[in-house]
Amino acid sequence: MKRLAALSLLALGIASFGAQAQPEFEQVEKGRYLATVGDCTACHTSDPQKPFAGGVEISTPFGKLVGANITPDSETGIGKWTYDDFKRAMSEGIGHGGKRLYGAMPFTAYTKVTDEDNRAIWAYLQTLEPIHNPVETNQLPFPFNIRTSLIGWNWLNFDRGVYQPDMSKSAEWNRGAYLVQGLGHCGTCHTPKNMIGGDKNDNFLQGTEIENWWAPNITAANHQGIGRWSEQDIKDYLRTGVNRYDIASGPMAEQVKNSSQYWKEEDLQAVAVYLKSLGVKDEKVPAPLKGDDKQMIAGRHIYFDRCSACHGSSGKGEKNIFPQLANNALVNAPEPVSLAHVVLAGSRGVDTNARPTAPAMPAFASIMTDEEIATVLTYIRNSWGNSAPAVSADDVKKMRERLTP
Repeated sequence: MKRLAALSLLALGIASFGAQAQPEFEQVEKGRYLATVGDCTACHTSDPQKPFAGGVEISTPFGKLVGANITPDSETGIGKWTYDDFKRAMSEGIGHGGKRLYGAMPFTAYTKVTDEDNRAIWAYLQTLEPIHNPVETNQLPFPFNIRTSLIGWNWLNFDRGVYQPDMSKSAEWNRGAYLVQGLGHCGTCHTPKNMIGGDKNDNFLQGTEIENWWAPNITAANHQGIGRWSEQDIKDYLRTGVNRYDIASGPMAEQVKNSSQYWKEEDLQAVAVYLKSLGVKDEKVPAPLKGDDKQMIAGRHIYFDRCSACHGSSGKGEKNIFPQLANNALVNAPEPVSLAHVVLAGSRGVDTNARPTAPAMPAFASIMTDEEIATVLTYIRNSWGNSAPAVSADDVKKMRERLTP
């Protein structure tokens, strides 16, 4: 009887422990997922063997910053931080000890994250292995390295506050808005910037240049945006890096690989619903260059010699292998940044769990002149329903110089 009673008490204790531990496990797992949604690894993991130990170099127009160590190491990480320190960093851009954070840490978006979600992320970060890895985050030149200047920057560019649902919209739409505007921080790359690096929110998600790539317009604009994409196209792109229009490359390939391929189906759907609702009024579509234009004539010859074998004579590409160029929002972008980058340096699409084989494009920098590249890009940007400004040899030359080590 004593043994039976002891076993009963033990079983009761195990059940009690499980009841207490389960909510904590769920919170940590939720935090792990939210950290993935926020793509924290993009800035905080330079060595996959040292996750979240920092060291990622972040190029800005004002100089270089380096992603911080956010493991719970007490000397080089956030081991001495409290939850309130973490929440303040997320919602106000002020870290432990009152250190002001630069906008490369997208607190201007993270301020919209709820306290509940912040607590989950914090719980997850506490489970990471503490890694001793000193990181000098501020490597900006004078005077940008003076953090007190951020007081004025914040006054001009930062609106603090948790996301407020639009009660006239559906719960799904609001979830999408919360993710895009908040943890997803899509505007950090896709929203044009002012002269001091703040977001031009009147042009939210309408595209801008970042690190020698063009982060395209991801509103529902038909010409320069993703208006032709269906909700399924958006989900396919975020889940697999590929849809009928495009293949993720450059920084977006990293985002898909590290983050969005792991998002829950309902979150991908919510984001798709939200993005499709963002129409642009009075989208200005330039008239395409005429077929008898000298650049168009020369560009057509180069295209059929160098490009048509993969992208097709009508620019339709090959589904899931070679991107479609016809009616392509990135091709129609106001600046040919990504196009010049890819032609010069080549590119490899993202490999994901769903599509582990990544298609690639060779580099043409060594076999084509700046004039030839500019000519063929001008042809592509004004054929098959596309229309965009002509590309000059000087545009290509500048990109070549940026990409040369």
